[in-house]
Amino acid sequence: MIAAGLALAGPAVLVSSSFSSAAPAQTRVPVLSATIVARYPHDRTAFTEGLLWHDGALYESTGQERQSDVRRVSLKDGQILAKAQIDPAQFGEGLALWKDELVSLTWHDGIAHRWDLRTLKPKSQNRYTGEGWGLTSDGVSLLQSDGSPDIIFRDPVTLAERKRVAVTIDGRPLRDINELEYVDGALLANVWHTGFLVRIDPKIGKVTAVVDLRPLVAEVAATDPEAVLNGIAWDAKANRLFVTGKYWPTLFEIKVAATP
Repeated sequence: MIAAGLALAGPAVLVSSSFSSAAPAQTRVPVLSATIVARYPHDRTAFTEGLLWHDGALYESTGQERQSDVRRVSLKDGQILAKAQIDPAQFGEGLALWKDELVSLTWHDGIAHRWDLRTLKPKSQNRYTGEGWGLTSDGVSLLQSDGSPDIIFRDPVTLAERKRVAVTIDGRPLRDINELEYVDGALLANVWHTGFLVRIDPKIGKVTAVVDLRPLVAEVAATDPEAVLNGIAWDAKANRLFVTGKYWPTLFEIKVAATP
């Protein structure tokens, strides 16, 4: 069970300066390893920005101007079951589920798109200020990242800002938080251009553990410097955690456990 695995953090160990250019050069946090449970095909042309699991399927948002879309994807074979294009002038970003809608962000345009969950047809739009990066829901608010150390809590209907929580690691700000996933009261986040996830207490913003996924990055062996780890989906019913990356040919199901 992933929640238990995340909770059972082992002794704090040193995280190297490669963890994040915005993080302190040396910091001590619990570091968790991950075991690969299964591998699934993933569209290697998808610049993955958002990922989530719902009712037996993956939903994914992709980035890059003229290439951004929102899609429903088969886990088994990676086939795109349905797809909706985002305005070609816009760069698609994070994705979250709210009731019977998908909400997707754009990077610089300040526009959030709402899509019908069943048909993926566009329903409406919201405006917001600042950059859009990752997005998830805790069942009460939409939680957004924007490249800063802040997690922004937004009204799920209007996208009005409710509050901000600063993310810290050993009391220092942690920038470049990207894709988000809410898992049993904790927030999992990719840290851009690293092979790590962080587990965040969303109430206080404290990083409570790091998940080392560098072996997955090494297995994919991407040559594009932007083909980074990005994409987290949680199947709450089956306690399954999925991760992938931008332009990655593989989506991994992983189990997180404490390091020795």
